[in-house]
Amino acid sequence: MPELPEVETTRRGISPWLTGRTITGVTVRRQALRWPLPDLATLLPGRTVQQISRRAKYLLLACDAAGTLLIHLGMSGSLRILPIDTPPQTHDHLDIRFGSHCLRLRDPRRFGAVLWTDTPPDQHPLLRHLGPEPLSPAFHTNYLYASTRQRRTAIKTVLMDGKVVVGVGNIYATEALYAAGIHPNRAAYRIARVRLDRLVAAIRQILSAAIDQGGTTLRDFQQEDGKPGYFRHQLQVYGRTGEPCYRCQTRLRMQRIGQRSSAYCPHCQH
Repeated sequence: MPELPEVETTRRGISPWLTGRTITGVTVRRQALRWPLPDLATLLPGRTVQQISRRAKYLLLACDAAGTLLIHLGMSGSLRILPIDTPPQTHDHLDIRFGSHCLRLRDPRRFGAVLWTDTPPDQHPLLRHLGPEPLSPAFHTNYLYASTRQRRTAIKTVLMDGKVVVGVGNIYATEALYAAGIHPNRAAYRIARVRLDRLVAAIRQILSAAIDQGGTTLRDFQQEDGKPGYFRHQLQVYGRTGEPCYRCQTRLRMQRIGQRSSAYCPHCQH
């Protein structure tokens, strides 16, 4: 599914096309994704997009007259900028038109979301209790250390808890734990501060590199121009179960943690 780097890549890609532009029309081809869509045909036309930001895996299109459109790409969603006369495909559920072009939402699994709020987005029920952004100053070693002292669950489960830190999904948690030399199933409270310091640095480095590479395309994700994300070529352990570790040549193993598969090196991670 699109994780933080993929959503941030999308934000950067669509922002130049939409910021400062007035919405001229909306076409809704499916009235519900994960939840029913608001009445976008009434809410959006005539509004100007003032800013596009991101909170966790949500894209926030701030419009004039104090309203914000929230978009979540779910398991398989993507946003594309296309000429308005581009024929829709089977899973193209929404077009937001800006003159001669449109922002088109494609979501084969229909687990994404399009929501509207008239209040500040950080007060929305889905955003109100989220943890800090992993690339922000608020996410640091002391914070992660304090957040893990009472946690007997696996460190990977903690990293994927949006109330602790947002956007570190399965791919990047797996990669960061490998880079930091920490077994994904190690109890969070047992990890020393110095090792958490390496983990915070690894999370920042890997997420930044993934954003620079346009995200990771495994199956569904594409950038807003249709190009794949290239970070998949830099994956060290994710998706490589049974293959040799790049560091020590030990065969990588897989363990189910929190109902998610976790590849790891039994020699390098402990």
